[in-house]
Amino acid sequence: MNLPEVKNRVVITGLGVVAPNGVGLPAFTNAIKTGTSGITYHQNLKDKGFSCCIGGIPIISEEKKLEYLTPLQLRGFNSTSILYGCMAGIDAWKDAGFSVDENSELDYDSGLIFGTGTSGIEKLREAIYKIDDQNVRRLGSTSVVQTMASGISAYLGGILGFGNQVTTNSSACTTGTEALLLGFERIKNGKAKRMLVGSSSDSSLYTWGGFDAMRVMSYKHNETPEKGARPMSATAAGFVPGSGAGALVLESLESALERKATIYAEVLGGNINSGGQRKGGTLTAPNSEAVQKCITDAVLDSGISSSEIDVINGHLTATSKDSLEIENWTKALQRTGTDFPYINSLKSMVGHCLAASGAIECVAAVAQVKGQFVFPNINCDDVHPEISALISNDKIPTQIIEKNITILAKASFGFGDVNACVIFKKYFRLI
Repeated sequence: MNLPEVKNRVVITGLGVVAPNGVGLPAFTNAIKTGTSGITYHQNLKDKGFSCCIGGIPIISEEKKLEYLTPLQLRGFNSTSILYGCMAGIDAWKDAGFSVDENSELDYDSGLIFGTGTSGIEKLREAIYKIDDQNVRRLGSTSVVQTMASGISAYLGGILGFGNQVTTNSSACTTGTEALLLGFERIKNGKAKRMLVGSSSDSSLYTWGGFDAMRVMSYKHNETPEKGARPMSATAAGFVPGSGAGALVLESLESALERKATIYAEVLGGNINSGGQRKGGTLTAPNSEAVQKCITDAVLDSGISSSEIDVINGHLTATSKDSLEIENWTKALQRTGTDFPYINSLKSMVGHCLAASGAIECVAAVAQVKGQFVFPNINCDDVHPEISALISNDKIPTQIIEKNITILAKASFGFGDVNACVIFKKYFRLI
């Protein structure tokens, strides 16, 4: 006998964020509302010969770290990616109304998918030098867990006592949005009641250095850091590197209502695909046909029409591909000019947080839906003419806009020609 297919509605009940312009949800929300940049100058980048000497690094005190990790866990600890992920993940779990107790019962209904690009690269460098200059026995007992890609999920899974799927994904800049959609599918199909999803990226010059060598990072604003990140601007000169983590608690609507939890938004659906590095797509450039298909399939999966989308939170990195991304949105949605939705890019305030970007930007997207506002695109008073030819400049706000938002689309596009698009909806509680 075939059992009936389970299709749960999925909502968001917790948010956590560690960003260059705000650590913790209240500080971060205030920063994006006020257009506050987290981009600063870093002398160590200059000392190492970087062309781009600015970047976004979350400000975290030693005392703050002890709110999340024990002194024992912090002994020999050298992975900002794992630190940021643990902070954001624990905050999101608590924000959803759950406690953190090392003696809690194993929770088989809850799991996590927490992605990263590189984990513990500083720890890896430290380990390599110890092997070269000293002895392998000097590595210590934590070098493996801090440098393996799944280190972040291993730490969080143990801290929170999850018994469902606990894993890590990695898809370049698409990682965070992909993690959300993978968790969404698991709850929708009845495999879990709750999934903590997100992604993190470290603030290491060893991570950023390769991009500087590729000449894709901005070098024109070392003297004026806050003006360096300029998505959709005619004077954009490359992306500014950032770091941090974002986390979201996804939960079945039934479970959330049973707990009387705060609901930030509903996840209607989405899509993940690849351009296969064909038809103009390469290791570092998108296949436009696949990008458009990712968006249209996300809309179809969500059961809405493209005309219902009120706001887009784009990928938009401040490179030459910004105009192409806007063109892909117009073709996928069949909306141009003044008919186009409002669109913004968080990267104007935090830079490109690489593997963490999708998750941090999803937190910002959901905050907009819950708070009914559109955060500003700072540094975009001079919209690129190729973009102005496609959509009205009024749709790229440079000041905060209070707006009734029902549907918001968020997309991420990453190296390897991989794409992800998710559709969020304001949750309307039935009386």
